[in-house]
Amino acid sequence: MGDASITPRFGNMRALLGIVAGAGASYGLYKLLSGGSFKRNKKSGGPRSGLPSEVSLQPGSLLARVSGLDVVWPRPVDVKSGEIIHQSPGNLEPQHLKMLLSCLQTSNNPLDRCRILLTLGNSAAFTVNQNLIREFEGIRLIAGFLSDPAADVRVHTLNALNNLCMNIPNQDQIKFYVPQVLELIEMSPVNSDLQLAALRLLTNLSVTDKHQHLLKESVTLLLSLLVVSFEALQVQALKVLVNLSSNPHMMDDIVQAQAPASVVLLFDSRTAPAVLLRLLMFAGNLKAWRPCAQVAHELRRKQDCLYRVMLDESSQLHSRLVQLLSHPDVEIQSQVARILT
Repeated sequence: MGDASITPRFGNMRALLGIVAGAGASYGLYKLLSGGSFKRNKKSGGPRSGLPSEVSLQPGSLLARVSGLDVVWPRPVDVKSGEIIHQSPGNLEPQHLKMLLSCLQTSNNPLDRCRILLTLGNSAAFTVNQNLIREFEGIRLIAGFLSDPAADVRVHTLNALNNLCMNIPNQDQIKFYVPQVLELIEMSPVNSDLQLAALRLLTNLSVTDKHQHLLKESVTLLLSLLVVSFEALQVQALKVLVNLSSNPHMMDDIVQAQAPASVVLLFDSRTAPAVLLRLLMFAGNLKAWRPCAQVAHELRRKQDCLYRVMLDESSQLHSRLVQLLSHPDVEIQSQVARILT
């Protein structure tokens, strides 16, 4: 599959944009997003990877010990002393990771899946384990649970992929799941753990410009989240937007994206400082972009595009930035001054 074919499709995006056109649109978008159901087209067990098919899960074993997990299994098992492993996630050996992946593959219990994914995710904080999991085809196996019926399993799946994404070779595999991650963001209730975990994954994936083009169709969704979500989600969405807007090659797609007019209202002293600071960083990146006269003219004809909302002379952004020059936070003052000069 080539990169050009990886394009997220948001069937209800036009309806979403109509809802968030004004400042009072938060409740409407919440109802739209929270009412959606995630399409499950894949088996929740994920693809098989040639790992051992039968591995006993025993009290006091690896799964019970790593990261302090308290695992209780329904039937007694004869535990051999050599199978009681006292190790931190950074000291796991290849056979332990194989065992965990095999357990994940064969488990039918959502709680067990969450525990296994948590353990794998913790182990993936270490480079050696990131490489091993990839070599054992673990990324494909773990990503198969993005469509699991249990929301908690999907959250732990995203968290595990997030840690695995700190490895550049792993990103080359994880990038194929971007459309599915974006669909999870769109269809999950606003401010849910699912949305937050998915945005964290996209933040890591967009740190370098290698895979940013996969997110060019997501700008509208990210901007819409800013006007309906709470601080934690706003901050995470803005981290992705700041990453994307730092790439000059992404700017044409960003400024043409449809945007809710109410996003300008966030440039306000009452906005949480953590949100406002990143919003100003995003605006600063936009202001540094200089279109030619012909391109600017064409953009002015797009009624709801981000250029009209934030960069055009008719935008309220300039007057709001002037008011922020007196903000008590020195760093915010500095960002405002940088944009206005």
